[in-house]
Amino acid sequence: MAETPLKAEQQSSSSLKIYFRLLSYVKPYIGIFMLSILGFVIFASTQPMLAGILKYFVDGLSNPQAVLFPNVPYLRDLQLLQAVPLLIVLIAAWQGLGSFLGNYFLAKVSLGLVHDLRVELFNKLLVLPNRYFDNHNSGHLISRITFNVTMVTGAATDAIKVVIREGLTVVFLFIYLLWMNWKLTLVMLAILPVIALMVGSASKKFRKQSKKIQVAMGDVTHVASETIQGYRVVRSFGGESYEQQRFANASQSNTDKQLRMTKTGAVYTPMLQLVIYSAMAALMFLVLFLRGEATAGDLVAYITAAGLLPKPIRQLSEVSSTIQKGLAGAESIFEQLDEKPEVDNGTVELDRVEGRLEVRNLSFTYPGTERQVLSDISFTAEPGQMIALVGRSGSGKSTLAGLIPRFYHHDQGQILLDGVEIEEYKLRNLRRHVSQVTQHVTLFNDTVANNIAYGDLAGAPRAEIEAAAADAYAKEFVDQLPQGFDTQVGENGVLLSGGQRQRLAIARALLKNAPLLILDEATSALDTESERHIQAALDHVMKGRTTLVIAHRLSTIEKADMILVMDQGKLVERGTHDELLAANGYYARLHAMGLDEPTKADIT
Repeated sequence: MAETPLKAEQQSSSSLKIYFRLLSYVKPYIGIFMLSILGFVIFASTQPMLAGILKYFVDGLSNPQAVLFPNVPYLRDLQLLQAVPLLIVLIAAWQGLGSFLGNYFLAKVSLGLVHDLRVELFNKLLVLPNRYFDNHNSGHLISRITFNVTMVTGAATDAIKVVIREGLTVVFLFIYLLWMNWKLTLVMLAILPVIALMVGSASKKFRKQSKKIQVAMGDVTHVASETIQGYRVVRSFGGESYEQQRFANASQSNTDKQLRMTKTGAVYTPMLQLVIYSAMAALMFLVLFLRGEATAGDLVAYITAAGLLPKPIRQLSEVSSTIQKGLAGAESIFEQLDEKPEVDNGTVELDRVEGRLEVRNLSFTYPGTERQVLSDISFTAEPGQMIALVGRSGSGKSTLAGLIPRFYHHDQGQILLDGVEIEEYKLRNLRRHVSQVTQHVTLFNDTVANNIAYGDLAGAPRAEIEAAAADAYAKEFVDQLPQGFDTQVGENGVLLSGGQRQRLAIARALLKNAPLLILDEATSALDTESERHIQAALDHVMKGRTTLVIAHRLSTIEKADMILVMDQGKLVERGTHDELLAANGYYARLHAMGLDEPTKADIT
């Protein structure tokens, strides 16, 4: 269906908006940008000069002794024989200077722009809400930072280079042609509307195709990063051929879309050339037909200048594809930059809290879904108490744990920390009071010491880092590593066992020394011996802290001051281990079924 004029108008105005927003990133580099433009002005000015030189060369063929500058002092004796070669060298040097200034300083702008956009995109990722990551796969987010940004700089700088350099070349050549023979030149201008029409229709195609290419590129990155991260699972379950097929399909889809775009360009460029050269043919006919009083040198110079026009005109027409690619990339980048960061309307900042946690009538539904994950939850944890959350996978335990540090926002009920609703705390301040250890430990490709003293903890004294590691029963294995605490742990701690990674995560939580501790399946990745060590570490870490434990292993929860039993988002029982067993209800049934069997972490 054909686009309505209104829709087309809206598209072009949004394209302009995106383009001007893109150009605003050039502002910090305006000085060197102007220097590069000066270089392109110099470069463009040499084109008619070269055509002009041919006039003197042709005239010099019949009279090489003719003087080029009869009225200029010091140069009046300079004959065409010496002047033409000398001027060609000077023009080439002048052109070289322009080319260097233009290309080098524009590259500086372009690379600066890539850097600024990448940094802004990455920094934005650090403040986006959890929900954004739930809805966007990592491959597409990485692709934006790597691939889309380079497309954008093409539009912002490479396109400008072509527009300025080739545009000025066309302008200078037209001025020269008008000066040489204005009647013939006006005949040439008649072709411009045809060129404009062709450029406009091709631009729309390029924009659509480029968007598809960028999405396909994101798919390629996504499949590759998933396979790299999960390579053990791939190999364990013989998924190599499946992943090969999946990657081949993603890559083929990207290749097909790239090819379609190349085809559009491959058809469009020769058609445009045909139109331009048809105009040149008509012009040559008119030159021969209306030669009048012009010398052979004049006609050669005119035809040469006219012959120099098709190349810059073609490049100017092709620039639209570069701009459209860039605009498609810019759209996805600005989409991410315009996302609202995590909501933080809190004003309360406390240096230290006691750790009294109170949950009142809390209900929660994930944004964009209908199923209520938590329903009317109420309980109180006094400072230093240990509360255990028990229930089948999917009962809402981890969701409750995720609401306390405000990874998601609740709007029904209250969560109070020391009597203050957690929404009233400044986000960074709230998270400073909460330590979290989860089943899925995240370690960075850095040293053991830097993984324990991460983020706000960076710069902690080495003695404190070692003490935290000792309390988490991690020091014994760390001391056996090749460089001890300075050993690199590999990507996500791949060089360590599951139990060792877990102990480093507990050491990190110990070093943070927060009054509220959340242990979400913290011991499920451990063997019995590691668990014995870590149980002792956890006993140590829980002293004087309010602890919320989500666990399947009885050994972790039977010492809890209170056990909350959850089922389908509701609290169905509460009490101590002995009380609940005596009640012979839901908890007793879970216990009989083997509560202490490790199951996969609850993510809902």
